[in-house]
Amino acid sequence: MINKLVLENLKYRWVRTLGSALIVGILVASIITLIGLSRGMLEESAARAKGTGADIVLRRDTGGTISLNTGQISEKFLPLIRSQPHVVQAVGVLTQSVEIITAMNGVNVPEFEKISGGFHFLEGGPPKGPDDIVVDEPYARQKHLHVGDTLKLLNYDWHLSGIVEGGMLARFVVRLDTLQDKTGNTNRLSQIYVKLDDPALTDTVVAEFNKKFAGELKAMSIADLVAMFSISSIPQLEIFIKVITGMWVAVGFLVVFLSMYTAVVERTREIGILKALGAKPWMIVDLLMREAILLALVGWVLGVGMAVVARQVIVGVAPASLSVINVPDFWPWAALIALTGALLGAIYPGMKAARHDAIEALSYE
Repeated sequence: MINKLVLENLKYRWVRTLGSALIVGILVASIITLIGLSRGMLEESAARAKGTGADIVLRRDTGGTISLNTGQISEKFLPLIRSQPHVVQAVGVLTQSVEIITAMNGVNVPEFEKISGGFHFLEGGPPKGPDDIVVDEPYARQKHLHVGDTLKLLNYDWHLSGIVEGGMLARFVVRLDTLQDKTGNTNRLSQIYVKLDDPALTDTVVAEFNKKFAGELKAMSIADLVAMFSISSIPQLEIFIKVITGMWVAVGFLVVFLSMYTAVVERTREIGILKALGAKPWMIVDLLMREAILLALVGWVLGVGMAVVARQVIVGVAPASLSVINVPDFWPWAALIALTGALLGAIYPGMKAARHDAIEALSYE
C-alpha cells in the first residue's frame, strides 16, 4: 500500500521527480568520475615507472624540502652508480614538464634499452637527430600525428621520428643531450634508473645506496615507488576527495530537501486525508523517506550510467590528456553517499508532514 502511494506520488509529479533524480545522478557521476580520474592518473604513472624495467630509482635527496628544479642530479653520479656491486646498468633521465600534466623525458635510448628491453615502435624509430622526438600512441591518436610531422613544444620545432606503445617513460621522449641543452640543464639529470643482476637483492642494494649517498641521492625500489601511486598514500589527494564528497552530500541533501519540502506543501490536503483515515505520524514520515530513497536510487543508476558514458567520451576525445578508469568497486559507496544526502534531506519535511493537524490539513487549499 505505502509503496504504491510512493510510486503514484512520484509519477504524478514526474517533472520534479526526474529533475531531482537527474541532479542526484550528476552528483554521483561527478564523484565516480573524480575517483576514476584520480586512480587512472596514478595507475598510469605506476605503469610507466614499472615499464622502465628497472629495479631501483635514485633521485636527489632533498631532505623533505620541495624544489622546482628538474635537473637536480649531476651526471657525474652515473659512472659511480654503474661501478657499484650488482649493478648491471644505470641510465640517467631528465624530466621536463611540457603541458599541464604531460612531461618530456630526455634519455640515452641505447642505454635505456639495456634496462627496459627497448621501445615497441608502431611507426618509425628512435630519435637520432638532435630535433627528433618520439611520442606514445595515445598522444599520436589524439593529435592525429604520423612519423615526419612537426611538433612545437618548449618553443622548439621537433621532428616526429617514431610512435611507440604507451606505458614507458613519459609521453614525449627525446635525446638526453638535446633536452639538457634546451632546458639549461647541461650535465644534469632528474633521476637515475638502475638494473641489478639479481632483483632479489633490491632491498639490500637500496639500503647500501642510501647509506653511501646520504644527503645527495635517495634510492627507492621500483616496487615501493609503484606502491606509492595510490590515493591512500597521498594525504592531500585523499583529503581533497573527502572534502568534495562532503560537498556533494550537502548538495544532495539540499536537492532532496527542497523536493520533499515542496511535496509536503503541495500535498498538505492529501496528508490530512491520510490522517483522517487513521494514518499514524510514522506512516507519513515513512512515506516521504521511501520517496527520498527511491529518488536517490534512481539518481544513483543514472549517475553510474553517466559516469560510464563520460569515461568513454574522455578516453575517445582525449586519450592522452586524462586517464580515467571504471571504478565499479566505488559504485556502492556512491549509492551510500546519494542515500545519505537524500535521507538527511527528507528528515525535516517528513517531520513537518507528520505534525500536520488533520482538520487544518483538510481545509488547506
